[in-house]
Amino acid sequence: MTTPAKLYGRELSTYDEVDVDELLAKLSQEELTMLAKEVDPDDNFLPPSQRNNYDCEKDPTGPLNRKKLIEHINKQALETPDRPEVKPYVAGVVRGKKWIPPPQPEKLRDADEQISIDLGDEYEQALTTASQEEIIDLAAILGFHSMMNQDQYHASLLNKGQPVGLGWDGITKATKPKVYPMDPPNDTDPDDTITRVQQNDQKLTDLNWNNIKNISDEKFEKLFEALKGNTQLEVLSLVNVGLNDRTAALLSEALQSNSGLRVVNVETNFISPAGVLQLVRALLHTNTVEEFRASNQRSQVLGNKIEMEITSLVEQNPTLLRLGLHLEYSDARHRVASHLQRNIDRIRKDLTLRLQFRFFNNLAKGARSQ
Repeated sequence: MTTPAKLYGRELSTYDEVDVDELLAKLSQEELTMLAKEVDPDDNFLPPSQRNNYDCEKDPTGPLNRKKLIEHINKQALETPDRPEVKPYVAGVVRGKKWIPPPQPEKLRDADEQISIDLGDEYEQALTTASQEEIIDLAAILGFHSMMNQDQYHASLLNKGQPVGLGWDGITKATKPKVYPMDPPNDTDPDDTITRVQQNDQKLTDLNWNNIKNISDEKFEKLFEALKGNTQLEVLSLVNVGLNDRTAALLSEALQSNSGLRVVNVETNFISPAGVLQLVRALLHTNTVEEFRASNQRSQVLGNKIEMEITSLVEQNPTLLRLGLHLEYSDARHRVASHLQRNIDRIRKDLTLRLQFRFFNNLAKGARSQ
């Protein structure tokens, strides 16, 4: 049973009939001011100046100037003298008690003394006379990474010699990043390459339009139309050129008719997952494309349905060896990787059989000539 709350020796229920307004009306102005300082109202609608106990009676000197206020505070902090020390500081003199670690228990001390490794006289002499650089190299070989810093570890692995000034107590400084020059802009002329593709130029085997801006859809249409009858071009690279679903559909039609392309790269464009699926489906109509890359498109996530369809199409492709696509689901990644590995193994086996056939054929011809 709980005890009822009391105020000034009376239960709180006795104050229910008290008229608070009547009591406040009997108080003077000074008593009301004192009461206001003692009570902190919880009314959030009151300004903060009326909810605290501080009451400034000074007249305002002007509007608030934050910059001058900060300057005044900083000036006052600099001009205020430091508190005098009870005992002045003297360099080299220890003030107060110096902490001394407590002695180890006898059991632990005896256990440490009993640990001893007998390496033999030859190894003991070698370790005793070894230099610091040799000890660091030995630690790197044994994999004691915590005993050295990164510069020491990599220098030991590369057999470059330890950096000067980096001993056991040395400090590893950050390596300055190497400044590489910017890649020069792509100065390929789209109109000239389109003409050469239309003419089926034998010297044009690698078409690179990467990072060329403001290529019109009409130029893409001419290029993809020319690809249908071209047999010399092997590498088509269209990275960051603004391809969309409309131009990707034209490219898929060109891939179905082309019979010479081996590498197709359309990364970093604005092709939707459905457009990527259409391009992968077009690879089934040609048996020459070995590498296809289409990652970093407008939509980073293809979705489960699109990924499963792409996986099914890849498993039907007998010539694809490398696929540059970000697949989110592990099942799709595993199935695609397994099929690509089977294609690589089959091509390696076919190449080995061809080389063996040529070797024995030449050997037989040599025997007949004799």
